[in-house]
Amino acid sequence: MKGLLIKDFKLIKMHRNYFAMIIAIAFVISLLTEDTTFMLGFISFITSMFTISTISYDEFDNGNAFLFTLPIDRKKYAAEKYVFGMLLGGCSLFLAIILAIILNLIEKSDTISNILISGGMLLPFILLLLSILIPFQLKFGSEKGRIVISAVFSIVFLISFVLGKSIGMLGINIAEVINRISLLGAGGLFILIFVISMIVVLFSMKVSISVMNKKEF
Repeated sequence: MKGLLIKDFKLIKMHRNYFAMIIAIAFVISLLTEDTTFMLGFISFITSMFTISTISYDEFDNGNAFLFTLPIDRKKYAAEKYVFGMLLGGCSLFLAIILAIILNLIEKSDTISNILISGGMLLPFILLLLSILIPFQLKFGSEKGRIVISAVFSIVFLISFVLGKSIGMLGINIAEVINRISLLGAGGLFILIFVISMIVVLFSMKVSISVMNKKEF
C-alpha cells in the first residue's frame, strides 16, 4: 500500500499549481466576504475530489492491466484509495484551518474555537463524500462515472426534498428534533456523525473491493 500511496501523491504533485490556485481563490474570497470558514469547505472538498482523478489516471491507456502485474492485490488497491482520500482530505482541511486562523488574526471576524469546530464537523462529510464517489468511479470509470455520480446526487437531492415534505405533512416538528440533537453538544454531535461516517466508509470500502474483484483488465 505504501507504494500505491507514493504513486498517488506523485500524481497529485503534478497539479501543485492548481492546488495553489485553489488556495489563493479561497483566501481572497474569504478575505473579501470576511467569512473565514468558507475556505475550510472549499479547499478540503475540492482537494478530496482529486482522489477520483487518481483512479482515472490509473485507468488511462489500460494502465490497470500493467499496475496489477506488480505485487499488489485488488483489495489493497481499493483500500488504498480510501486511505489516500482520508490523508488528502485531512491534510487539506488542516491547511485550511491554519489559513483560516491566520485570516482571523488579520480580520478578527470569527473566533478560533468556531474555526476548529467548523473544521471538525467538515471531516465526517469529507469521508461521506469519498464513500459515495469512490465505488461509482471504480465501477463505471471516468466517463460513465461522472454521469452516474451526477444522477446519484440528483436522486439524493430529490429524496431529501420529498422526505422533507413528507415530514412536514406527518406533523413532525423538525425544530424539536434539532433541539434534542443539539443537547449532545458539539463534541457529542461530532462523535455521532464521525461514527456514522466511518460505518458508511467501511461499507463503501467493502463494495469497492467487491467491484474491483469482479473487474476484468
